[in-house]
Amino acid sequence: MSSEVYINQVSAFLPNESVSNDQMEHVLGMVGDLPSRVRKMILRSNDIHHRYYAIDPVTRETTHTNTELGAKAVELLFQQGVSPTDVTFLAAGTSIPDQILPGHASMIHGELSNVPPYEIVSTAGVCLAGMMAMKSAYNSIKTGEHNHAISVASENPSACMRSENFSNEINHKKLENATPVIGFEKDFLRWMLSDGSGAVYLSNKPNSKGISLKMNWIDLLSFANEMPVCMYMGGEVKDGKFVSWRYVDADYREKHSFMSIKQDVHLLNDKIGVYALKTLEKVIAKHNLKADDIDYFLPHYSSGFFRDKLLKGLEDIGLPIPEEKWFTNLHEKGNTGAASIYIILEEFMHKYDLKAGQKILCYIPESGRFSYCFMLLEVVDAG
Repeated sequence: MSSEVYINQVSAFLPNESVSNDQMEHVLGMVGDLPSRVRKMILRSNDIHHRYYAIDPVTRETTHTNTELGAKAVELLFQQGVSPTDVTFLAAGTSIPDQILPGHASMIHGELSNVPPYEIVSTAGVCLAGMMAMKSAYNSIKTGEHNHAISVASENPSACMRSENFSNEINHKKLENATPVIGFEKDFLRWMLSDGSGAVYLSNKPNSKGISLKMNWIDLLSFANEMPVCMYMGGEVKDGKFVSWRYVDADYREKHSFMSIKQDVHLLNDKIGVYALKTLEKVIAKHNLKADDIDYFLPHYSSGFFRDKLLKGLEDIGLPIPEEKWFTNLHEKGNTGAASIYIILEEFMHKYDLKAGQKILCYIPESGRFSYCFMLLEVVDAG
């Protein structure tokens, strides 16, 4: 017998102080001691004004690992009154864990104090890793196997975007008398991504007081069967084929910054919206979704560049959700990848006077190899 599933608490953790557009290159460092040629252009396009980094802006030392960021979000749930001993299931998602193994959930579980053994699940991917974790927690309660679960997503891409990580590539280019700058596909993401974490506590009962969010459904869909790799780390795309770091020698790997994050921006711009609408077509048909039924729309888009395209796409497909129903905090919280929708949801629940029966549609795209998630939440108010 299936159970209803509710989000009872949401938390978000952002490390250190907010970093402005003018400060970010100082914090991340200049590659080859030269300012980026594309930073200002990218920032104008993405419409991000502030973000957070797990880097001390003075010493430039790391202040939090990815594991610590995730644990901080879970600990905030405990501070809100969630009982660690009630929880029996922990799912954790991230794009770039601190280690290849063991799993991210295992490391977060180990970082927490005074908690019992949990069943754990680690999910991998890019922006959808957080929603894969949330659906794992949702399913654990929906099936009746667990009554209390936590889903957490955390990101620390700044550790990979520091200028020091590109020194071998830059030195190699200098030796070859090549221009000592990194490729656009690498520099692009240095000005797009930032750090943070979020967590949700799910159970089979709404809160006895105040607001809960009933999880009506979560749908995830991958188009990797049709699309090539678009956003990646730990490899390179050569002659249309993805080459893993495991199959090249260490010298080649260092000279080509295999462990940096990369994005095929042209493929992203051409296809991210197309496949979002293909996913939404299926969601509309499956759930008989109508724009008039949606009170709020919480989209995670990586850049303000995509906002108008998303608005027009919704109109074209017959789901015209007016912008006054939209909420995002991209401008001030940045693009935190898999953690973004958690951080959006946490601020949204504090800012809005939600009423019983209102419905909230969440949208999360992933450009790794083009995957998408839509989730419908419904406000429950115990008074």
